[in-house]
Amino acid sequence: MTDLDDTTRGALAAGTHALGLDARLVVERGGFRLDARLIAAPGDVVALLGPNGAGKTTALRALAGLTPLSGGHLRLDGAALDRTPPEARPVGVVFQDYLLFPHLSALDNVAFGPRCRGASKAEARAQAAAWLERMGLAGHAGVRPRRLSGGQAQRVALARALATRPRLLLLDEPLAALDARTRLEVRAGLRRHLAEFEAVAVLVTHDPLDAMVLADRLVVVEDGGVVQEGTPSDIARHPRTDYVAQLVGLNLYRGRAEGHVVRLDGGAVLTTTEILTGPAFVAFPPAAVTLHRDRPIGSSARNLWRCEVAGLETHGDQIRADLTGELPLTADLTTVAAAELDLHPGAPVWATVKAAQTHAYPA
Repeated sequence: MTDLDDTTRGALAAGTHALGLDARLVVERGGFRLDARLIAAPGDVVALLGPNGAGKTTALRALAGLTPLSGGHLRLDGAALDRTPPEARPVGVVFQDYLLFPHLSALDNVAFGPRCRGASKAEARAQAAAWLERMGLAGHAGVRPRRLSGGQAQRVALARALATRPRLLLLDEPLAALDARTRLEVRAGLRRHLAEFEAVAVLVTHDPLDAMVLADRLVVVEDGGVVQEGTPSDIARHPRTDYVAQLVGLNLYRGRAEGHVVRLDGGAVLTTTEILTGPAFVAFPPAAVTLHRDRPIGSSARNLWRCEVAGLETHGDQIRADLTGELPLTADLTTVAAAELDLHPGAPVWATVKAAQTHAYPA
């Protein structure tokens, strides 16, 4: 997997670089409009993230040719695909439900693609056998889909997509149909196969962990447009919308910075260690919040707000408290701490956060 450097990005945008994906996907359907730019170099794995209805699946269907473009362009390795029918595109697709042919064996499912591309039956089956062996499924070549586990079916679907040697691989929620235990194992295998893939891969997922593990670059789509893109670490550290903040598990606020102080639109004030001037974001994890039933005396925390517990829920091995008041926020604490504080909906609390545990950056 490779990062898309500025030179490659600029060359692709100018249309002077022959390899990779250069797309501006404009799709208008009813009252919805998608307008998203996607640029990727060979070897890149790009994850499309976003809430339901944001346009992720529409973008994937447009790349596959299943949904026509209303505008923009789609170029792959320098060739325009805008008017190319789906079956003629060098594109492989792994659907959410895999869509394996139930009447064909795993071997013949994988051989289907090469056969459609003109390979003889013997040649296609030989290629399929090699792909199944690569996927660790050589012993399941004669098995039909209904007798495969979810993880095995996912690998057969991936092998079927890769057997045509696509220049663009599209994966629609590739792990969504798996149980939690199988998902962990299959995710590791999928990461290995994507790392070996020499062309462009684009995956749609609702799971931030899948995106962080599998992708080199994240593209976040909301209301039909790209709101943020970058490496997983950059997105996790610098969320720019509430959706992204929730995705990576951070409290996020926007205001105006004056030195170490950021004044929020709602009137609250946050003290940070960074020195900024102008529009700024401030983020901090729920674990950085300390709760008190009485106003703390002598606390070293620079940030202090009076709040009220709006709700409590189990979050992993901790309790997550949703708070309203001077500053709406979420806080994570142990079950023991929650019991000692006698937390319940409607309980008044004081919330503190040390300046050193916040992170401020330009908006």
